[in-house]
Amino acid sequence: MPNPLHDRLFAPHEGSERPFLHLADGTALPYAAFLDRAARFAAALGAAGLKPGDRLAAQVAKSPDALAVYAACVRTGVVFLPLNTAYTAEEVSYFLTDSEAAMFLCDPAREASLAPVAAASGARIETLDAAGGGSFAARAATLPPAADVADRAEGDLAALLYTSGTTGRSKGAMLSQGNLLSNALTLATAWEFGPEDVLLHALPIFHTHGLFVATNVILATGGAMIFLPGFDAVEALRLLPRATAMMGVPTFYTRLLDQPGLTREATAHMRLLRLGAAAGRDARRFRGPHRAPHPRTLRHDRDQHEHVEPLSRRPPRGHRRPAPAGGRASDHRPRHRRRGPAGRDRPDRGTRPERLSGLLADAEGYVTIVGRQKDLIISGGYNIYPKEVELVLDAQPGVLESAVVGVPHPDLGEAAVGVLVAAPGQAPDLGAIGAAMERALARYKQPRRLVVMAELPRNTMGKVQKNVLRDRFRDAFG
Repeated sequence: MPNPLHDRLFAPHEGSERPFLHLADGTALPYAAFLDRAARFAAALGAAGLKPGDRLAAQVAKSPDALAVYAACVRTGVVFLPLNTAYTAEEVSYFLTDSEAAMFLCDPAREASLAPVAAASGARIETLDAAGGGSFAARAATLPPAADVADRAEGDLAALLYTSGTTGRSKGAMLSQGNLLSNALTLATAWEFGPEDVLLHALPIFHTHGLFVATNVILATGGAMIFLPGFDAVEALRLLPRATAMMGVPTFYTRLLDQPGLTREATAHMRLLRLGAAAGRDARRFRGPHRAPHPRTLRHDRDQHEHVEPLSRRPPRGHRRPAPAGGRASDHRPRHRRRGPAGRDRPDRGTRPERLSGLLADAEGYVTIVGRQKDLIISGGYNIYPKEVELVLDAQPGVLESAVVGVPHPDLGEAAVGVLVAAPGQAPDLGAIGAAMERALARYKQPRRLVVMAELPRNTMGKVQKNVLRDRFRDAFG
């Protein structure tokens, strides 16, 4: 039976003893062993009653087993929903309820606190830890590998990714089998990946960049990954000689720039260093006379959750056109879709250039960031939409209104500053507000500084002038 993602990304590696994952402890996990683990996880999903189209939400640490859960979902047709490990119970509750998740995988250490959340949303809770333990892994160990592969079409839903919404609540981006497969094959070709490539993988796999770009490109081309639990500049520099490529966010590169061992010789063998999720300032620093060996080694692309990542990529060799941000929108024609009758999606039939999600695409497919996208904060590679944070701040005792802006940060690229206006006759308790933020929002979304002003600057139309706030607090972090 056809299953485009499984047939193209996983099936070709069945029985292969080629290394797939090189782990931090120095061991290697072959493709065959990884796929056997995924097939056992698929059997566990079936035994739990999950069917094609059901949702599985996973908030677990990065590990080979976490990656095998994704492979198991592809095999069974279950829709995979990876969740940031920093999300609070309140945030998780929203995602489970909104997605109608049938199963929720979490770390055993958080089971007691998250079990009520799962129960309230109707999701079955199972556990999985980075060492291969937990109730889900134990269940899979008692089952033979699943033999069947679910019948899926390119238009069938494969994954859900929640991206912070400009109006507050996160929005679920629905990604089909065709979306993910086209993205992987397009990027594998554009970046010239092959079976001899070894990718230094230090990104999280709850994010589209680490999972649906880095991992799928390697699966599509038969390469290998040095699979690290997270990014450490010293460890990354030590392992660079074993890699041909690395994908990262600006924070990776700024921290590497602080390492005295980062020389032209240390990067001379690298074929590709991919920089995403922010402007190209750090790319220019990395291309200095003692850094990357050739300008083409470092590629800067613009990411966007709802279009799979990256929405845009730099044009092929010999085809350059100046663009302030973004680039050409891969091999896809940008479209905006809206709800039609009976919940069906239908395209808006506008003329070009057309606007989509704060982007402007022209007739040649080149994308420029416009509109409200300018308020987006990218901190350490993670997107923060100010409105989501402002809704939490506005609900705090003593706060009349708030505004959240991003300003330069020496390590994170940008960090959020929360500007508060006190309610009449009240004084906001910044300590209590900070504690409330910790309960309601993942750490990366929380403002690194809270300040109180008498009023917010506004233009003649009454709109908050966030550019004025950004200028005023530009030096807030040194």
